[in-house]
Amino acid sequence: MDPTLLELTKLLPRLVDIENVIQDEVESRYILKRAIDHVENLQSRRDSSEEETRYLLCALVDRNRERIHTGHFSSVPLSTRKTYAIGCYFKIFFLLLESTSYSQKELCSEILDEAQLLGCMDDWSELKTALMDYLDKGKEEDSEALPVLEPLVRVSCACDIPQLEAPSLKEFQTKCFQANQPTLLLNTFQHWPAVHKWLDLNYLLQVAGNRTVPIEIGSNYASDEWSQQLVKIRDFLRRQFGRNKEKASPEIEYLAQHELFSQIPALKKDISVPDYCSISEEDPPGSVDIKAWLGPAGTISPMHYDPKHNLLCQVFGSKSVILAAPADSANLYPHESEFLCNTSQIDADQLDLETYPLLEKVKFYRLLLQPGECLYMPPKWWHYVRSEAPSFSVSFWWE
Repeated sequence: MDPTLLELTKLLPRLVDIENVIQDEVESRYILKRAIDHVENLQSRRDSSEEETRYLLCALVDRNRERIHTGHFSSVPLSTRKTYAIGCYFKIFFLLLESTSYSQKELCSEILDEAQLLGCMDDWSELKTALMDYLDKGKEEDSEALPVLEPLVRVSCACDIPQLEAPSLKEFQTKCFQANQPTLLLNTFQHWPAVHKWLDLNYLLQVAGNRTVPIEIGSNYASDEWSQQLVKIRDFLRRQFGRNKEKASPEIEYLAQHELFSQIPALKKDISVPDYCSISEEDPPGSVDIKAWLGPAGTISPMHYDPKHNLLCQVFGSKSVILAAPADSANLYPHESEFLCNTSQIDADQLDLETYPLLEKVKFYRLLLQPGECLYMPPKWWHYVRSEAPSFSVSFWWE
């Protein structure tokens, strides 16, 4: 048996670790206890029922995946998502007992990524990281190099909102947070390694290329042509940024609003949560949601609002932003559907006053978000965002 794989068994959950998750699930408890017993006896004997246990684990994973996909994701019990993640860990391990070939590791990587997207793995982050490293070792090298992007030269342009040069926490609290004032913050995260490292798309390919992520197909999520697919980051990078134009995707693809940094801890080391996020309406402050936005020129987030405070940090590339105040919500024609109720029907970049006459009453604020700049948006401020160049942004949401 592979010594590294044997070491990984020490990180797998034991029954005492998961009792509170599966206490009301008799079948789940039986299957997982059987898997745990098998792992604990690996060194002393070979359990003849390994194939049957693997089959039961696959059934456990499939059943909980179906539960997760039933109804709205937000209503799925946390115990279901945790049971799914635990089942995936053991399913991966039993598949590796069967074979550690390259193709088997690829299959296990896909299972691990899906477990991160659908399950809840917070309690076993050390196992997740170790397993990811193990599965990525020996992966095939990418023969096609990606470009190294040139840093954009900052241009002087109009900005309809206040600008602050690296404000102190107190200044941010009074002039931005408490004043409910959108503000462009300059020179606040130049210390991030990401500012320089991420311009080399080959670095992103090396660190993250093997991960599977949800990609938006189409420039605008509110359009009828929009869809989503799960793809390898390497395929996404090659299609949208590669030098070989013949292989380029005819459609715009966007890695948008994704928790990439919990999925890939190595990338999280290249950024840090801004201190401004410590200023909160809650006591003690809640957690900070970190989202990644990566795509080519032409990606669009239509006019919409978010319920939390938002710091949008532009690592590379630039984005045109159009803002509108919460007071103008009634004049911005929100969609009537529950799913898009925080999204406007208008095209903020090309106003159609004949179809939407109330837009005459709206005051719009425009700016260009450039590399190294950070845009603070208070809760429920409407914003339209269009990338003007290949772009990587990181947003921080908090209450």
